[in-house]
Amino acid sequence: MLPAARNAVLDGMARWANPSSPHAEGRAARAALEDARARIAAAYGWSHEVVLTSGASESLYIALRRSMAPRRLITAVEHDAVLRHGEGAAVLPVTQGGILDLDALRAALAPGMLVCTQWANSETGVIQPIARIAEIVREGGGKLLVDAAQMPARADMDVVRHADLIAVSAHKRGGPPGIGALLVRDFATLLPMGGQEKGYRAGTENLPGALGFVAALETPEPLASAAALRQRLEAAILASGGEIVAADQRRSPLIGAYRMPGVSSAAQLIRYDLAGIAVSAGSACASGSLRPSHVLSAMGWAEPGLREIVRVSFGRDTTGDDIDRFADLWRATAAEARARAA
Repeated sequence: MLPAARNAVLDGMARWANPSSPHAEGRAARAALEDARARIAAAYGWSHEVVLTSGASESLYIALRRSMAPRRLITAVEHDAVLRHGEGAAVLPVTQGGILDLDALRAALAPGMLVCTQWANSETGVIQPIARIAEIVREGGGKLLVDAAQMPARADMDVVRHADLIAVSAHKRGGPPGIGALLVRDFATLLPMGGQEKGYRAGTENLPGALGFVAALETPEPLASAAALRQRLEAAILASGGEIVAADQRRSPLIGAYRMPGVSSAAQLIRYDLAGIAVSAGSACASGSLRPSHVLSAMGWAEPGLREIVRVSFGRDTTGDDIDRFADLWRATAAEARARAA
């Protein structure tokens, strides 16, 4: 969490009042909340509606469960939240590179359908071709929901130009947990539920969280630096006999997935954790599970490689020394695995 976001949350807590209250303190809180809402929209380049939520998962719940669409289509590599909230949806296959099969989308699409795809996968970093997907959805008479939790503000304006609904999250951008938003092009696509947020979400508004979200979004992310650090790590992994998942695809500079042949992801995680290195296997929401990644399975990965892949993220405070320390441990672990196999 960025210092600017922490300070903004503290400021919001110091002057918090219920933004729905009619008294002076409530009206001041409402003014601050609406200013935060406008700045969140501006940070993403969005000129339509913004529903503040508790995070991307709730945003996806509202978009999928309160949609006026008669049917839903989701991709096989979506986040667990989409798989849960999109229960009953038809699942579309992806290529070995993790990209939505566009021919399958065309074949399954019918007028009025809601199509849900992610911007970038949380395990592999693979970025979907949003403009091409949106063109197919539009020609088929459907609506497009994009899970953009992994997307830095203004990182891909195709999402903003083409999506009808966009789910975003503060903590992915260095903001506080417990706050996110659903960007809505037209409220007519959603069934209202009463309560706050113009009737599209119930619950007292989280002013401190919204202020923290704004502060994080308005702090530029060092994407070029992250891309250089990832390139540095991947060169070391390849030199040590490792594999890069979806290396030939356009990927977020903030995420990478790597296979170490002969060493299970669980064994790798234990060794990295003991060395003070925090990585995961699969998404953070499912990494405690012993089941193999549904994302990698959908991309055609099978045993044993399916269980030898770890997911690495590159944050604002990741340094070259961090990369070198991880690479050294990777090399040592891979060398030991080769020696055991010899």
